[in-house]
Amino acid sequence: MGVMRIGRAELRVMDMEKAVDYYTRVIGLEETGRRDGRVYLKAWDEYDHHSLILQEADSPGMDHCAFKVETLEDLARYEKKIEHFGLTLKRVSNRSRLGEGEAIRFELPTGHQVELFHEIDYVGKIMGLENPHPWPDNLRGIAPHRLDHVLLTGDDVDSTTRFFIEALGFHQSEKIMSVDGEVTIGSFLFTNNGKPHEIAFIKGPDKKLHHAAFFVDNWYDVLKGADILSKNNVPVEVTPTRHGITRGLTTYFFDPSGNRNEAFASGYITYPDFKTITWTEDKIGQGIFYHRREMLESFGRALT
Repeated sequence: MGVMRIGRAELRVMDMEKAVDYYTRVIGLEETGRRDGRVYLKAWDEYDHHSLILQEADSPGMDHCAFKVETLEDLARYEKKIEHFGLTLKRVSNRSRLGEGEAIRFELPTGHQVELFHEIDYVGKIMGLENPHPWPDNLRGIAPHRLDHVLLTGDDVDSTTRFFIEALGFHQSEKIMSVDGEVTIGSFLFTNNGKPHEIAFIKGPDKKLHHAAFFVDNWYDVLKGADILSKNNVPVEVTPTRHGITRGLTTYFFDPSGNRNEAFASGYITYPDFKTITWTEDKIGQGIFYHRREMLESFGRALT
């Protein structure tokens, strides 16, 4: 299997206590530890020690995202593939961060930092593994099941897409092309776990985060999430709607530092033989916001 799934994202925040309050009380994540100026969090349905790291910094954005591989031996195998592709790579020592084992870190053609890892502390779910209930009591906030995906921006979408497919074994679920078919504007990539995307890229400034998304069950949970956001005076960019791309249900909003978040539900199931869907630039409004069929100006400009 190799790369199994997205494992974590580390976000830069400018006021740690405001960020922790937001991600625990409004989003509904659980704090699992603090060390060296970082706060570690997980969703209630995740069993690894963390899926989100908050790092206090002078500006918002994403420090890195990481994908979990099936075996420790996979790290050496992918290290060779990444070096063969020509990307800058280094080893991250065991326990460099709380709860984490050794990792490899590399820089994408878009300038983003990405890691692959296998070892991470197992903390489990509150429901346990024997005769578990479907969900725990006392859920807070939006209460997503998991970190779902990240969307990043960069200039070289083609090389980045080729790297994920050729070196890491990802598949492309959808792409956005210029009307003449010459320029790739967007690329949506998945592993073999059936999701519509784990990571996606939109053509734009290098090294930028567009959003980090959290998975909720259904349309009602997206609506409820929007209610919780409004109740807590969280800046909401896009009220509940549907994507044409991925068929996902969505609402977009911003954390206290300006990092965009998404509550994402549904979407189709993918398989290794899934055929790539193509959207053309003249239909991008419908692809992103299926109901209103036009883009919001802020959606392409509010980047961290």
